[in-house]
Amino acid sequence: MQVEIRLADSPLRRWHLELVDRLASLPHVEAIVTSSPGADVRRNRPGGIEAVFAVERLLHGRVQGLSAPVAPVPSGDRSRTPDVLLDLGAAPADDPAAWRLEFDGQPGEAAALAALRQGRPPLVRVVRHDRTVVVAGRPGSESPGVLVAAFDDLLAGCVTLLVKAVSSSPAADPPPVPAEESAVPSLARHAAGQLAGAVAHRGYRALYRAPHWRVGWRYVDGPSVIDAPSTAAGGWRVLPDDGRRFYADPFPLVHDEQLFLFVEDYEHRVGQGVISVVRFDEDGPSTTPTPVLRHRVHLSYPFVFEHDGEIWMIPETSAAGTIELYRAIRFPARWSLETTLVSGVEASDSTVFRHRDRWWMLGTVRSGGSFSDSLHIWHAEQITGPWTAHPHNPVLVDISSARPAGRVEDRDGRLLRPVQDGRSGYGAALGLAEITELDEQHFDQQVLSRLTPGPWWPGRRLHTLNRAGRLECIDGSAMSPRFWSRHGTGGR
Repeated sequence: MQVEIRLADSPLRRWHLELVDRLASLPHVEAIVTSSPGADVRRNRPGGIEAVFAVERLLHGRVQGLSAPVAPVPSGDRSRTPDVLLDLGAAPADDPAAWRLEFDGQPGEAAALAALRQGRPPLVRVVRHDRTVVVAGRPGSESPGVLVAAFDDLLAGCVTLLVKAVSSSPAADPPPVPAEESAVPSLARHAAGQLAGAVAHRGYRALYRAPHWRVGWRYVDGPSVIDAPSTAAGGWRVLPDDGRRFYADPFPLVHDEQLFLFVEDYEHRVGQGVISVVRFDEDGPSTTPTPVLRHRVHLSYPFVFEHDGEIWMIPETSAAGTIELYRAIRFPARWSLETTLVSGVEASDSTVFRHRDRWWMLGTVRSGGSFSDSLHIWHAEQITGPWTAHPHNPVLVDISSARPAGRVEDRDGRLLRPVQDGRSGYGAALGLAEITELDEQHFDQQVLSRLTPGPWWPGRRLHTLNRAGRLECIDGSAMSPRFWSRHGTGGR
């Protein structure tokens, strides 16, 4: 199969080369890049955008990313008619064989940048000439406020979607989100805002430790938040910290009629997380969090569960490029690496559950862009593997509902899962979704509701939800002054 990538009114950029490489990795696919001689390459981006990108790279210490132009523009071989024509121009040719890339229904990079300048990720679609949608997604970024970072991450997601389109690999549709009508700020105003924001950020970092997460907990005897989101408000208490470290990603577990809470334990001075555990009694935490698992890389998201009389844990080890399974050899203090479930992936928040006599594992995998927008699935007969990747990975590309945010719960055959909604940035909100289709060939889900921080849970972030027994836990953001710390972190 020959795939022609027609640039028309755009110069060659790094993301085009990445697309060629990814397409060439598919069996029996040859990709070429062509351009239109004499095309006006200025129309595909607003004037002055490269200067804004240069300012942002300087302020935020970023290197040239996928949006950077490369030269010269090659002239591909047009001696044969391509099997697939990907027309990436702002004004695609009227070719009935062409597929085009659209951002909120409009082609061209200028349309993508208009959405990003409004602070939102666009809906990206690959459409045929007859308006049939080949594949759709909502790629995003952990840094939506930095235009060049958000754009690079968006382009990485576009590469993933275009590869899925060419390989005829279906994906679940991203959920609809309310339209957000707002004016597109001028580039001069954006650049001024970036400069002011960078100064304010440096001042904030000089005065406060950031980011600083905190764990909220409460005892409940009725429905959990995942069953009834209206119950989210009220009754939350904070797991104490000393200000020099934070706790996040809470996973409670009941074992031998005792309550344990496993958390990411991050010491700001060290800059790396470990997994710690705290015991709970009828009044709340009865001990301080104590480290139980360390690694050469940062650890987080301590997914703990019981199976066949053993206690297991799958912590996030994305920096190692692995998904690892640990077994408690003396619970809760000693753990041993049982096996590596998956290698060669930068996977976040791997979450396992049983469904139809199989183990299933969900996690988002980074492919040069966001950590949070591309959902991958694996399945296995045994928890120790071997694990098989879903043939349509990533099964969903969506910054608002891909990344796991806690355990999948079975409610009378309904699979409900908390998801991270990162449209406004990492950890901005929680969504609650129902998996409506899942087998070795299919996946689909429906987002049921969305939770944001508020008076019931102060702060700007909310990104994990779990319950075990009566103990329900969430996490969110807090402020931690550098020149003041809280003492006496233990107990109540």
